[in-house]
Amino acid sequence: MDFPVALAGMPGIAGGRLAGAVAGAGGLGTIGLLPPGELQAAIGRVRDEAPGRCVAVNLLMQFARRRHVQACVDAGVDVVVLAFGGDAALVRELRDAGVFVLVMVGTEHQARAAVAWGADGLIAQGREAGGHLVGTVAALEFLPQALAVAQERPVFLAGGVATAGDTAAALAAGAAGVVAGTRFVLTEESGAHREYQRRILAAGATVETTLFGLGWPLRHRVVPNTATDRWCRADGTARRIPALVNSLSAPLARWAPENSERSVIRMQRPAIPLFSPAAPLEGMPEQWVDRAALYAGESVLRINGVVPAKQAVAELAG
Repeated sequence: MDFPVALAGMPGIAGGRLAGAVAGAGGLGTIGLLPPGELQAAIGRVRDEAPGRCVAVNLLMQFARRRHVQACVDAGVDVVVLAFGGDAALVRELRDAGVFVLVMVGTEHQARAAVAWGADGLIAQGREAGGHLVGTVAALEFLPQALAVAQERPVFLAGGVATAGDTAAALAAGAAGVVAGTRFVLTEESGAHREYQRRILAAGATVETTLFGLGWPLRHRVVPNTATDRWCRADGTARRIPALVNSLSAPLARWAPENSERSVIRMQRPAIPLFSPAAPLEGMPEQWVDRAALYAGESVLRINGVVPAKQAVAELAG
């Protein structure tokens, strides 16, 4: 890495194209979870487009399968991020294969668990982050706790990162670098639907909710759309019916078919309280943007355009 800037591994959004562009620009390009065959292709694309740079993969443990882990090991990736789960056996397997393991954490308890597993480093997520949340307080408030637990291990800060000033503040507070998601959603190489990008840029607020929790009833941050207008209360929390449905749906995650995003969103309707975690991606019909999760962090209120990933890295690096 030439710069202490990492791409958040967002499924479908951070594919080989975006990860390769970030890596080529001197940051850490992290590929989001994809079906194993597509993941292998994305790893190859990053290596082709950014030769000599690190290749990183985010394993979203709620949906990761054994084949995803094997794909990372077989391809010899340099870094794996474990998000929303993990254990000592998995960390040991990855480290034995020469992989540097980062674990995303949002509480001191989670940080201690990750260190006990043998993680090489931590990603300290703040509550202001977009997408799914483990963070419970502001990122810079949580960072000192994560640093104390990590001891000499590197800690990256995630949540609220949009500018070089945010990066400078994180580094001054002891972080080894920053992880940015929303800033990279709003890049030309992003896999996000273009109307999704426009909605983010037009948003005046974000919503912390559990509405898009079918199969994964965990808190997440989005910008409003027709679905949230219909099924969220004023404070963003999901109304009684979708909250109840989501609370009972956790076992569905283990049965989710690969390549399911398109088929799942196709079945969703703003008038029916069944909303999966899938985000609207390029190539999907524009009207699907009102029935899917428009993940974005609070930093979106300080971002004003879609730029090339190389420019985003430079702006974050300062």
